[in-house]
Formats: sequence, structure tokens, C-alpha cells
Amino acid sequence: MIELLSKDRCISCNQCVSVCPTNVFDATEDGIPVIARKSDCQSCFMCELYCPVDALFVTPLADENVDIEETAVAEQGWLGSYREQLGWGKGRTLTVSEDASYYIFRKAHEDH
Repeated sequence: MIELLSKDRCISCNQCVSVCPTNVFDATEDGIPVIARKSDCQSCFMCELYCPVDALFVTPLADENVDIEETAVAEQGWLGSYREQLGWGKGRTLTVSEDASYYIFRKAHEDH
């Protein structure tokens, strides 16, 4: 479930608003979106993945109420951690080639 949108890191690009399939975020007049419907979050991680500045944290503990402190999350390196794991962003190495489904996809397209 979406737990944190860092106002300090956010650049008001509204990518999270655009990519969320369940409309969890609302755009605002000041530009920094808000988590408006947290309970609608399905923990798909799309918002965290597309945030260009790692301002979001989605916890995989979707069914639990988690008390999140931004400072602690930042210190643990959890802000944008999903995006980092996939290798999205400047200076990161893509991990798609390590995924077995990518191998199958690539082999299927080589045969044609």
C-alpha cells in the first residue's frame, strides 16, 4: 500500500497521478499531489516505479497498517527502492535480463 509521498523530494510532475490504475492520488493547486484514496491502493508499485525522483514508498504489507516515518524510510534507502531494484533511473543497471520471463519473451521473438 502507498505509505509515503515525500514533499521534499517531489518535483510536481504528477506521474503518480497519471499512472495509478486505481486513482489513489489527486493533483493539487500547489503542484504536489496528495494521497487521497489510500485504501484504494493495490500495491502495484506503478507510482513508485514511474516517480523520477524516488519520492514515493509503497510497502508490500498491503493488509497491515504501517506507521511510516519519512526520515526512517529515507535512512533505510526505501524511498524508490522498487524502482532501484528494477534498475530504472540514471546510473542504474536494468535488471530485466535477469528475469526468466524476459528470456522466454526474447527467445519467442528470435524465432520469428
